[in-house]
Amino acid sequence: MEQYSEIVHAIALTLGVSWASGINLYAALVMLGLLANTGNATLPADLQILADPRVIGAAGFMYIVEFFADKVPGVDTGWDTVHTFIRIPAGALLAYGATSEIDPGLAVAAAIVGGTISAGSHGAKAGSRVLINTSPEPFTNWFASLGEDVVVVAGLWTALYHPTVFLVLLVLFIVFVIWLLPRIWRGIKKVFGFVARLFSDKPPPPPPAELPQAPGRIEHQPIEEKRS
Repeated sequence: MEQYSEIVHAIALTLGVSWASGINLYAALVMLGLLANTGNATLPADLQILADPRVIGAAGFMYIVEFFADKVPGVDTGWDTVHTFIRIPAGALLAYGATSEIDPGLAVAAAIVGGTISAGSHGAKAGSRVLINTSPEPFTNWFASLGEDVVVVAGLWTALYHPTVFLVLLVLFIVFVIWLLPRIWRGIKKVFGFVARLFSDKPPPPPPAELPQAPGRIEHQPIEEKRS
């Protein structure tokens, strides 16, 4: 039973760090680092580097930068675009580090699965932000950003202390993302299509104005000659 519990805990941690990194990588790193540094969580050997104060400080600084960038409409989309090349590889690396001491082959498989989960959570976050940015008021962005931070912290806490519950919730999240991503993609295409039409459509040229005839002028029609 204890071995089963350890396996479930390892799977939940592996998938949890991947999922969280796709939404807010820096919040996930800060939380894991602080929990490990204070002795409230035991991380695998290859993830214990996260407890280094320098790593926590760097991740904390980047979290503060993201905290403000993520709440400005338009800037958040640019930030998400750049972090496509950061969050997904980081999710794969964290999944690898969570399982590398168990078995190298398992670690590679975990990295593949972790990168995919990170890509899914990142795609759901970034795509929904594009649609949210169509709203002229900024409050929706603020609520969405704060909600994402809360979800990341709560999700990682659940993965660490209630791994079975987290795995059930993760399955529901994956089903939801599979349902959501095609709809987000259609919405994004409509947004970009509308923007493209704004810059590409030209109003039709006005019809040529008819020249007014001079008063008293009789227009002569050609007379056809009759053939004898």
